[in-house]
Amino acid sequence: MTNRLDIKFNPREFFGLDDPPPFSVINPDIISDTLLVCDHGGVEIPAALGGLGLNAAILARHISHDIGAADVTRLLSRRLGVPGILFNYSRLVIDPNRRPDDPTVIREISDGIVIPGNRSLDAIDREERYDALHRPYQNAIGSTLERVEERGNTPAVISIHSFTPVMKGYERPWHVGVLTNVDRRMGDALMAALSVNKNICVGDNLPYSGMSPYGYTIETQAVPKGFPNVLIELRQDLIDTHHGAVEWASWIGEALEQVLRDRSLLTRFEA
Repeated sequence: MTNRLDIKFNPREFFGLDDPPPFSVINPDIISDTLLVCDHGGVEIPAALGGLGLNAAILARHISHDIGAADVTRLLSRRLGVPGILFNYSRLVIDPNRRPDDPTVIREISDGIVIPGNRSLDAIDREERYDALHRPYQNAIGSTLERVEERGNTPAVISIHSFTPVMKGYERPWHVGVLTNVDRRMGDALMAALSVNKNICVGDNLPYSGMSPYGYTIETQAVPKGFPNVLIELRQDLIDTHHGAVEWASWIGEALEQVLRDRSLLTRFEA
């Protein structure tokens, strides 16, 4: 494999023969008013970027991807019988859940780790990654939601993420966080459904707040049109094995089935 960290290359050469596409679609043939998205589940790095100059141990950490999120998204998509769109690449290459002009969309340092392959990128380098990865992923989400609208329905967006059990020395007690912005309908319904299981510790807009910022995907794809939405954060140590992912996808899936049966939630939000 050629290390291309310091080589400018043509956008047509961005992907190697063995590189996967920017995103994957689960259940592509299913027609549904609900869409699952997974912004940070991907682990891939284009071969031309030489692993960004990082070793495998670092690339296995949270700074690279939301551990377990892709597995849970696939399981939920199949259980609920709805399509899911997963970004295939590590957020260290480019973060699809950030604005293109956000300084953190391509990080030079993450959690104190220097990312050699992201140092001193010029505008052409950054635009190349955006055009190759970020834009196609967001366009796929947008076109999927537009097709629901064309059928005369209002789409619902469910975003799946995971969070670290400890941050800056603080142990996070929540098993799952339910993030909402001004439209709390799906979030409140999901928290009510999850509260039936007394073994689950649920965070209301914890460990992150959905108020500011909520994340580029939902802020641009759902909020402006009043689409019902919710962002689910699962604690990584609960889903870092397939067995754990299966267990939590079962619990979350059962709660989401209850939420999605309430058709009054699947309407546009009027502020």
